[in-house]
Amino acid sequence: MEAIQLSSLLKKVEEVVIRIGEFQKEHWNHVAQNEIQLKSSNQLVSFVDQQSEQMLVDGLTELVEGSTVIGEESAAENRVLTEYTWIIDPLDGTTNFLHGLPVFSISVALFHQNNPVLAVVHCPVLNETFTAYLNGGAFLNGASIHVSANNHLNNCLIATGFPYHEFGRMDGYVETLKTFMTDTQGLRRMGSAAIDLAYTACGRFDAFFEMDLSPWDIAAGILLVREAGGKVTDFSGNTELVFGIEIIAASSLIYSDFTQIIRNNLG
Repeated sequence: MEAIQLSSLLKKVEEVVIRIGEFQKEHWNHVAQNEIQLKSSNQLVSFVDQQSEQMLVDGLTELVEGSTVIGEESAAENRVLTEYTWIIDPLDGTTNFLHGLPVFSISVALFHQNNPVLAVVHCPVLNETFTAYLNGGAFLNGASIHVSANNHLNNCLIATGFPYHEFGRMDGYVETLKTFMTDTQGLRRMGSAAIDLAYTACGRFDAFFEMDLSPWDIAAGILLVREAGGKVTDFSGNTELVFGIEIIAASSLIYSDFTQIIRNNLG
């Protein structure tokens, strides 16, 4: 797709996503306990997740004829990329949403064959929309964003996510946390990988790592960070990682040092 086509498409995707964000704000803090299900260990889902995904599927597939969808709620087992595939998380940070925390997002990425070409991460309550398209840069509410310029880990703020059902590498993970606790300016855990990556793209976080992930958690964030000038790989340095289970995102200035610490404990 040409850049001008992606730019035009991005505006239409934003309109769909923001409309769904308004729906989510209407129900934020108003979901009854009997409307919440336990999807799997430590994973909650509500009718808001499910309805948001259906609204996304309906809205997005109209925008690109013949496109398919990989989504968290309705198509969790589908891992096949077609010519044009939307990879979506209708409500990333459901637990935050259900507990009244404003830190949740809608994450949308469009893949052309094997490559992300368009991304939107919208935070409804925070009123922030992160966008990017291939070779077009990354933006927050329309303003250009870039990854952090810090070049020493001891000046950095690091983001991560806690494993919630795969605990086989917990010892190594804890050792990694210890290192970052003592050798950086701090660690943060937001509860939404899409937001972690968006905040890395705009320089609020200097780097982010997490294990035990799914494609919809990271698909949009991969493009956001790359278009903001950052590097995104798995722990081994592979750049094709959307169907992997781990991620590192950082500026090129600290990527090597940051990655080496993770590999020493989790590689």
